[in-house]
Amino acid sequence: MIKRNKASIARFIIHKVGNKFNSTKNAFSDHAVDFDEASYDLMLPFLLRSFGSIAESYRFNHHADINLNEINSYSQQLFDDESSFVDVSKHIVTHLFEQSNSAQIKTGDVLVCMFENIQYGEIFTNAVGIFKIENKADFFQTYLEEGSYDIFVQKGINTKKVDKGCLILNTSDTEGKIVLSVDNNNYDTQYWIKSFLNIKYPDDSNQHTKNYMEMCREFSKEVIQPSYGGQEQGTFLSKTVDFFKENEVVNVERFKDEVFEEDKHKELFEDYKKDFETNQNVVIRNQFDVSDIVLKKQKQKIKTEIKLDTNIQIKIDVDAPDASQEYLERGYDDGKKMHYYKVFFNEED
Repeated sequence: MIKRNKASIARFIIHKVGNKFNSTKNAFSDHAVDFDEASYDLMLPFLLRSFGSIAESYRFNHHADINLNEINSYSQQLFDDESSFVDVSKHIVTHLFEQSNSAQIKTGDVLVCMFENIQYGEIFTNAVGIFKIENKADFFQTYLEEGSYDIFVQKGINTKKVDKGCLILNTSDTEGKIVLSVDNNNYDTQYWIKSFLNIKYPDDSNQHTKNYMEMCREFSKEVIQPSYGGQEQGTFLSKTVDFFKENEVVNVERFKDEVFEEDKHKELFEDYKKDFETNQNVVIRNQFDVSDIVLKKQKQKIKTEIKLDTNIQIKIDVDAPDASQEYLERGYDDGKKMHYYKVFFNEED
């Protein structure tokens, strides 16, 4: 997560990237853009807006030597010698072009930038930004001809959000440079994250919280809901969120003791945890610090509706772990030969 209150664009250039599968070529600029005031005032927030709400960061990855990661190397060249900006930006586009390993990969504009005074946590730093614009929006342009106004259609960049982008901050921790990434057109998640940037999540509380919450959400969908129903699924998810809210540190054994009442459910969870680690290629730590920022974002993804085949839905508040057990009762009506839910309440809102 960054703040852009004092941020500025120091250098900015536009190239076009093609696709080797459909015979489109790269097109390079030889000079950086010299902004007018109106364009600059639109461009700066357009490029940085998406990074203001990102909780998770990445680090560069390489199977042999991190210094052989292309974007890591190119960004370091720019930090060390900004006079190489134009040439290095062309190398970045060429590297992106080489990752177009299918006709599905879209061509587009590539914006390479040098930012100053990006605030990350308590520090201010410069950063390299790489953005790919894949989709252009239609807009109307009016013009005056022979005393009357007419109209025609043009295509341009939508200023609401970038399609793909990354910020490489000129600051590091023990695992390397801090990288932020967005992908709003993730038709091929491997293309931007894995092939072009080659980045991975760091071993920190953000990632541990994210992994664990995602595992619990999938466990509720794949194990609890099919076997025990939507009410038990909602109760489990509510207890999970409550446990994370009440504890600064998650210990897996304590989690199982507090969330599950029966040993067989603990065993089901432990078996699922092992499968999840293998299938997702992640490690679920037995103890880790909770990231409040990630918890807040993950909680928004949790759905606790009970969807019935009679076109009725019952929504359970994920922040009220005891509500389902106290005020919702499930049964079977022998006369109608149907299941039912009985809901207790004092008054309607």
